Amino acid sequence: MTSAAPASANNTFTGTERYVATDDLKMAVNAALALQRPLLIKGEPGTGKTMLAEEVAAALGRPLLQWHIKSTTKASQGLYEYDAVSRLRDSQLGDEKVRDIGNYIVKGVLWQAFESAQPSVVLIDEIDKADIEFPNDLLRELDRMEFHVYETRQTIQATHRPLIIITSNNEKDLPDAFLRRCFFHYINFPDRDTMREIVAVHYPDIREDVLRAALDTFFALRDAPGLKKKPSTSEFLDWLRLLTNEAVTASDISSTKGDLPLMAGALLKNEQDLTLLQRLAAMTRASQRR
Repeated sequence: MTSAAPASANNTFTGTERYVATDDLKMAVNAALALQRPLLIKGEPGTGKTMLAEEVAAALGRPLLQWHIKSTTKASQGLYEYDAVSRLRDSQLGDEKVRDIGNYIVKGVLWQAFESAQPSVVLIDEIDKADIEFPNDLLRELDRMEFHVYETRQTIQATHRPLIIITSNNEKDLPDAFLRRCFFHYINFPDRDTMREIVAVHYPDIREDVLRAALDTFFALRDAPGLKKKPSTSEFLDWLRLLTNEAVTASDISSTKGDLPLMAGALLKNEQDLTLLQRLAAMTRASQRR
């Protein structure tokens, strides 16, 4: 078993000016660094899981390599891909480079991270989108920090052990064997005070009365019973941008109580939730007339 170089003892994450990280989240990042284990991050969509990897890389001064997972993604693609089609085409054209099969090996994100001259951060984004066997297929490589390239008979070993950050939206359960190898952290949805800190990063000049009215409306909306998809942090920030661009006042926001919020399309993303809130609003108006 190969032993990649450990992370520097002084390499700790303390947050950044652009990303509001709770103490628990900072502890989780630093625990993953100390244990040299992948950091598995779960939480609602839009709570900043992907952005965390970007900010950790920036804070630690490490290069960031991103692997965004789709339903068709295979684990081997993170290591390398053999471009047999191009080799066949070149052989038909009589190209001399077909003699070296290495010309047709495309390095994946993990190969690039293993070869990096400095420790890197690897983001494996939305791992739960892939086939259930995807995490298991990476167990050996993430444990040993090495893999074999069968076409060229090479063994690629990590020069430095990267910090691997894996995100999941909980669309499907991950295998127990994979979970045992990760340090886990769940990003709770921000409370009102934390949301204020997040807004201050993105919109430091927003009027206090507008922010207060927007927060009241947003959290009331999240508390509405029966929503299929509750609005997220990123959607709230988009909504604030629209409100400030349109110079909406606090009274404009507050006057929609009992009805759909202004520019609700920034917060609600399916017709079931729109219909549900319209019905609740109609019921509220009817009860007020009695």
